[in-house]
Amino acid sequence: MTEPLFTIPLWADLLGVGLGGVQGAMFASGFQGQRRLDWLGVAIIGIMIGMGGGLIRDILLGQPPATLHSNWYLLTATGASLLGMLLAGVFNRVNTVIVVLDAVVIGMFGAFSTSKAIAFGIPPVPAVFIGVCAAVGGGVLRDMLMGLPTAIMHVGSLYAVAAGAGCAFIVIANMLGMQITVAAVIGIVVTAIIRILAVSFDVSLPEQRRLYRRKVAAETGLIPVINPE
Repeated sequence: MTEPLFTIPLWADLLGVGLGGVQGAMFASGFQGQRRLDWLGVAIIGIMIGMGGGLIRDILLGQPPATLHSNWYLLTATGASLLGMLLAGVFNRVNTVIVVLDAVVIGMFGAFSTSKAIAFGIPPVPAVFIGVCAAVGGGVLRDMLMGLPTAIMHVGSLYAVAAGAGCAFIVIANMLGMQITVAAVIGIVVTAIIRILAVSFDVSLPEQRRLYRRKVAAETGLIPVINPE
């Protein structure tokens, strides 16, 4: 690929990494009982949230991961994780703080990744896909490491949908002539608002209906049903 016309400012990328590290550490610090983590475990989760989105973005773009080509990314993620541990005792009682941080982090990773994809000449639909993968990727890695059900795979509060809306706005706005930086900022706001409102009002996509395969086979006649003798 040729050099893009737009690059993510280092301070903006580090801000996303830092907020992700704080949010991830605060999330991990809230577990008790058998899932209780020590300081190293909490730090690893924070680092994974902070750096995971950027790693996934650059891998999908076929680029050397920016997070591994500068000392500042790992240092920022580690420092933010330690800060998140220190703040956990205060803010874990205020769930709103974690929800807002989560929404902003999703929006930032989605916006940065979609903007970078557009800058590299990726078509609109794949650009949105890359943005959503980067936005939710850190959370997926977190859930896998902690042995939790993957959040985006279950009924929830529009986690990936919020990211998709923000990323789609960026692509459409850019196609209509809006400057990519302005579109990215608005995209972050769109994602954060949808996510926060969804959590606040417990909005989610409709659940899939449970279908009994034997009944469907019998009614449609498309699948042979073998009756036991």
